[in-house]
Parts: sequence; structure tokens; C-alpha cells
Amino acid sequence: MNAMTRRIAVAATAAAVAASGAAGVTATRAATASASTTPHCSTTWGSQPKATAPALLWTGAVDGVRSGRHTCYDRLVVDIGRGAGRLGYDVRYVAAVTAPGSGLPVPVTGGARIQVTVNAPSAVGTSSTTFIGWRTFRQLRNVGSFEGYTDYGLGVRARLPLRTFVLTADDGGRRLVIDVAHAW
Repeated sequence: MNAMTRRIAVAATAAAVAASGAAGVTATRAATASASTTPHCSTTWGSQPKATAPALLWTGAVDGVRSGRHTCYDRLVVDIGRGAGRLGYDVRYVAAVTAPGSGLPVPVTGGARIQVTVNAPSAVGTSSTTFIGWRTFRQLRNVGSFEGYTDYGLGVRARLPLRTFVLTADDGGRRLVIDVAHAW
């Protein structure tokens, strides 16, 4: 139950208690029932870096990125083509996103920034996407590929919990999934 839902439930319960008789009990039950139907979005993900060993390399190339909005989090999926090895990654909050190779800062919109390093080369050029009206995501920048590693800068509203995992695609490729929660 998020803070807003709790405030509504407490206010409804207080009003019900103030009322007398069975009408007060019925109102209390109704407030409790409606508060329990809202989605439960608490996470235990934390905001610490999510990373594998740097030596984990995938020979398939990054061939696309897509994003989606969910009830409790915004999701980024990096699609990587068929290859060999094991896909490694490093996903962490940073003070500034940096370009691979040069180390130069790359501006990314948002109250906090996440550097995403995929241990696979890229088959796509640099690009930028701005997320309008999203709860958490603000901007995604493909900042380049260097020596078999591909980097993205993800601007988010604030430093929020995140999780990262790898899925195997139907074609044998891989998907790096990054979820950033809407709230703590």
C-alpha cells in the first residue's frame, strides 16, 4: 500500500469510526476492501549496482532497445542477437554517464542517471529517446560501443530501486532487462 492509499484508508476509517452504529462498521469494511485492491508495489531490489563478472562476454550484437510501462516500474529491454558465451552487464547509478573509450561525460536528462554497460558489441548507432509522461524514465541515450562493450545512459526521475536480469530469446539471443521502480 503506497502512502497516498494509506492516507485515504486512514481518513476513511476515521470517518467510519466517527459515525455511530452499523453504518460505521459497514463504512470501515468498505474502506478496507477498496484499499486492498490497489496494487502492492513495494520492492526489495535496492539501488546498489547490479553487475556480473566483467569477463562474461557475448558474441552476439546489441540490435535494439525497447521500453515499457508497468504498474510498479518502468522497464528497459536491450535485445542482443544470437551468439556464444555468457552475457555480462554492469548497471549502476552514476554522478555522470560517460562515453566508452573516451570517458567524456554525456548529458542525460533526469534527477538521477544510470550507466548501463552490456558486455556485447553493438550493431546500432548512437541515439536518444525522451520519455514524456512516464513515471520514472526521463531519457535514454545510446552513447556508443567500444571494444565489444555497449553503453547506454538512462535518465530517471530520482534514485529508485532497480533490478536487472537476463532472458534467453526464442531465437537464441539474449535480452537484458532493467526495471526501475516508481517508488521505494
